[in-house]
Amino acid sequence: MNFIQKTREENSPFVQLFILVLCAVFGLIVISAIGIGVIYLIYGREILANMNWMSGTDRHYLPAQRILISAQQIGLFLFPALFLARIEGRKINGFYGLKRPEPGLILMVFLMMAAALPLLEWVVALNQKMVFPDALKGIERWMKAAEEQAMETTKALLKMESAGSFLINIAMIALLPAVAEELMFRGALQRALGRIYHNPHLAIWFSAFIFSAIHMQFYGFLPRMLLGAGFGYLYFWGGSLWYAMFAHFINNAYAVCAAWYMQKNNIPLSDTDKTMNIAWYGYIISAILTFLLFRYFKKQAR
Repeated sequence: MNFIQKTREENSPFVQLFILVLCAVFGLIVISAIGIGVIYLIYGREILANMNWMSGTDRHYLPAQRILISAQQIGLFLFPALFLARIEGRKINGFYGLKRPEPGLILMVFLMMAAALPLLEWVVALNQKMVFPDALKGIERWMKAAEEQAMETTKALLKMESAGSFLINIAMIALLPAVAEELMFRGALQRALGRIYHNPHLAIWFSAFIFSAIHMQFYGFLPRMLLGAGFGYLYFWGGSLWYAMFAHFINNAYAVCAAWYMQKNNIPLSDTDKTMNIAWYGYIISAILTFLLFRYFKKQAR
């Protein structure tokens, strides 16, 4: 008799995409409902009387917003990716390529994220100058209003009065999205698209496009898509999702640390939407350094 258990073949990538979408909808509804239940236990009926707290800036309800945002991250991104690996009967480490990262490559990821900061600031400024034709001015006004509301909410969340709130923001804004979003977009989505197109570059850029679009922040679409593509190439070349997770964490943690530094030095958070005061050649140097570091990472990883 043959007692060797064969590994069953994976489902079609189209089936995997269907599972991801279905689980994302289910997870968002169920886990967000659990989050609201927890918030109800903390605040009582007052949260049901006025639901404006979900997008408001009232400091009294900031803990509730943090709970709800974390629940949405778990339900929309983390749960579908973990469930897909479970459905396929695979261990998460093997299915998503979570092999132990090399210290030298981790250091290289840190350096390339630091080198890319001025370049990303320039892309942000370029994206924010986006102007629609007259026929679409109504859409442009709606997008700007949504962007301003999201910015006000973000600034409220980034107001940290203690080291405890700083650590909470590091966990909620940097650590959780780095793990959940990378498992979903690079681990699950990019992996499935790669099986469909048999072209890693197309899979990386398509995943990056969806990654940026789903955030619904139109005036940050281009830099977020470039970041998503960068994370995708780190995953593809490095052979481990940890590199993309670390880069994502560094990018988000930088924003939290910058806000913390500004508050400690009495600098208004309204200044966070201003770009760095760098000469034009500084952006060119940033682009060249980033490109060279990516190229060296690719060479060393192979």
